[in-house]
Amino acid sequence: MQPQPARPDRPIFIIGCPRSGTTMLQLMMHSHANIAIPPETRFMMAAYHRRLTFGDLRDPDQRRKLAHWVVSRRQTRFYELGLDGEEVTRQIVDGPGTLGSALGIVLRAYAGRFGKPRWGDKRPSYFQNIEVLLRLFPDAQFVHLIRDGRDCVASLKEMPWYKGNVYSAMSGWAEAIDFARHGAHRMPAGSYYELQYEHLIEDPATELAGVCEFVGEDFDPAMCRPHLIADVAVPERKTWHSRTHGEVTTSRSGSWRHRLEPWEISLCETVLADRLTAYGYELSGAEKASMGRLAAYERVAARRKLSRMKKKTFDRFVRMREPNPIGAQLTSGQLALAGLPRQRTGSPELAAK
Repeated sequence: MQPQPARPDRPIFIIGCPRSGTTMLQLMMHSHANIAIPPETRFMMAAYHRRLTFGDLRDPDQRRKLAHWVVSRRQTRFYELGLDGEEVTRQIVDGPGTLGSALGIVLRAYAGRFGKPRWGDKRPSYFQNIEVLLRLFPDAQFVHLIRDGRDCVASLKEMPWYKGNVYSAMSGWAEAIDFARHGAHRMPAGSYYELQYEHLIEDPATELAGVCEFVGEDFDPAMCRPHLIADVAVPERKTWHSRTHGEVTTSRSGSWRHRLEPWEISLCETVLADRLTAYGYELSGAEKASMGRLAAYERVAARRKLSRMKKKTFDRFVRMREPNPIGAQLTSGQLALAGLPRQRTGSPELAAK
């Protein structure tokens, strides 16, 4: 009898510029019978940046300290996952002694809540932290959702939580596109996949079948009905995601035409023209932005770039002080990369214990 091939178990991360439709894609992925993607949390990057304060995680007491930090602080939004904090703490303490393992155990426990074997995470800004996420989860797969930058900017303007301005919104979209165009090819083979929001809402089945092929899962028709699980997977407080409770629609595509002011359209198409056209988005023919607007945009973009460079430089300094490796040791790929034997697990519920 031929041995059965191992089922896929690589973690899945959804990335993209904010307001590009990543919450809708999260719900679509979460609708799959084998995949669970939680609502946005705030512990992943925060824990990574604080990793030295947790000490050597080969020590169970230090893992307990980390677990308590994750499950007990409201800022991490662990409470929105619907998990038992004491049980997750126990799993982290009993688990492998690496930061990636501890954080992955939280995501795995969320998947276990739904009886699903595949786990992952979603946060738009993760595209800025791909290198870090690959350090934590070296076998991770990333699905990048791209949307017309003018629609993203128009939507960001209306968000109650967005503290930036039009210039920073444009710069953020440019950064996401620049990563897709120039950074993704440096990622490990088989770890990156991108699709466009406009294609996804026009033909969900075809686009999602492509995503499923990428992550190694069979297409599940339930993915085309994400609104059916919105009450479960989208926190009630996020009123700006109210449209996820309705069926997939194309009604918001191209709405930038009446949501942006003329000068904003002009600036978008001046500074983002080559990026927009590279993805097939047609320009409106708006006149070129004024020198003053262009200068304001360039100042914001330069500040953002300098901030990213400073953070990366500081992170490389911190890496020299890490007391132990940080890569997760939960999946077959992670164990292989760590030179460890593959663990045998039973049901998803048992695997999370």
